[in-house]
Amino acid sequence: MTVTVGISPLSPVELIEVARHDAKVKLDASSLAAVASTREAIDALANDPEPHYGISTGFGALATQFIALDMRVQLQKSLVRSHAAGSGAEVEREVVRGLMAQRLSTLMTARTGVRPIVVETYAAVLNAGITPIVHEYGSLGCSGDLSPLAHCALALMGEGTVRDSAGIAMSGGEALAAAGIEPVELREKEGLALINGTDGMTAMLVLALDDIRHLLTVADISVALTYEGLRGNASVMADDLQALRPHPGQRTSAANIRKLLDGSELVHGERTAETVRVQDAYSLRCSPQVHGAARDTVDHATRVAGYELSSAIDNPVVTADYRVESNGNFHGAPVGYALDFLAIAVADVASMSERRTDRFLDRARNFGLPPFLAHEVGVDSGLMIAQYTAAGIVSELKRLANPASVDSIPSSAMQEDHVSMGWAAGRKLRKAIDGLTRVLAIEILTASRAVAIRSEAASPALRPIVDLVNSATGGPGPDRFMSPEIDAVVQLVATRTITQSLESRSVTLT
Repeated sequence: MTVTVGISPLSPVELIEVARHDAKVKLDASSLAAVASTREAIDALANDPEPHYGISTGFGALATQFIALDMRVQLQKSLVRSHAAGSGAEVEREVVRGLMAQRLSTLMTARTGVRPIVVETYAAVLNAGITPIVHEYGSLGCSGDLSPLAHCALALMGEGTVRDSAGIAMSGGEALAAAGIEPVELREKEGLALINGTDGMTAMLVLALDDIRHLLTVADISVALTYEGLRGNASVMADDLQALRPHPGQRTSAANIRKLLDGSELVHGERTAETVRVQDAYSLRCSPQVHGAARDTVDHATRVAGYELSSAIDNPVVTADYRVESNGNFHGAPVGYALDFLAIAVADVASMSERRTDRFLDRARNFGLPPFLAHEVGVDSGLMIAQYTAAGIVSELKRLANPASVDSIPSSAMQEDHVSMGWAAGRKLRKAIDGLTRVLAIEILTASRAVAIRSEAASPALRPIVDLVNSATGGPGPDRFMSPEIDAVVQLVATRTITQSLESRSVTLT
């Protein structure tokens, strides 16, 4: 796939294609001409004896310092070098590529004042698969993601450290030379234009939304499997009951669960006095309400991502009538709030999943299953410690749900006296998504083992998933090395094998 980058914003799908699937980028010719036209306005201001922020002045708290013409190139180099001050673990390749794709999109809006050569080099670096090494710490989310973007800008100058398309670490200069790309010597305004945006947190938001949508479908599958394994009362999923409280996400989740349970002997078959259930615990009965609230949160965050992808964020920015104006559009609060909101939803969905897993293991609550689903009770511990793992992850997710965006540490000699911490919100959300993946996998492992222990048949939609999971783990039986079994189901979830198995059988979930 090739993604055309121009004045029109990137779509979430296009950003994901570049970030995760190495799609090539192509620059729209008319948009590139607009970039050149805007640059003429910057060149005119560069020769003006009056100071203009970002063009002939210092930055941040040093904005009052006029910079002579012969020092302007050094000014841009110094800006990028000094701001590439990240520390800590290396940020994932997909986040860096997503960040770069969104920055390229902003540069192509013709609102930043860079020369066409800068945009063309940025696109060439992406297309060559060169990924600047960006570090986990360094961004306060205001003025945007300065440090992560500066590490990327450094690569355009042939400096810093990058990974080539094979993942080998090397200097930026080596990587550019190997790809036949000339380093850029930045001129007035260009260093600032390359680093002043919310692109890192926006990329993490777009990637997270794709992951969470998938995991919420998995969560509906895991609930349905648990209804099977616990022989629950699924009458609460009736559409007329859901319509009484018309939150759209709730109705969607209930519809998914109903579809998955259609034809289940375990849920809809004959009941004896011992197996009749008037109502189930909240972790089953209220699952559409929780999953639905998470779905609605995703819808809100999707709107935020759409606004951000449509933005031309820089400071100063070049307006449509070629005024160069300072502004505050780089503040990451809108994105930071959305990232934090999603972390809350992720933690709660995982918390409910862990409670369902726990019900399977307690013979007082699992309706006839052996304690801990053990093969030889007393000799075997079954899935006892798998639940510990889920509980430990959920505890961590609750900590990660504490919002980053309510914090602010002033910087730049109090010029930047309120910051968003949006980058930190994105980093912790990525960890939370990994946690939710693992918690859901443990519920699916547990429910699939429970269904296999029962004598009745699961629904036609779920039976192949039960077989898939038990084939990957070994299913019921004496105790085995547990960690590889959990990891096997984590991979089934993370690679989307479980949801794809439904799609391959024309079972469509919303």
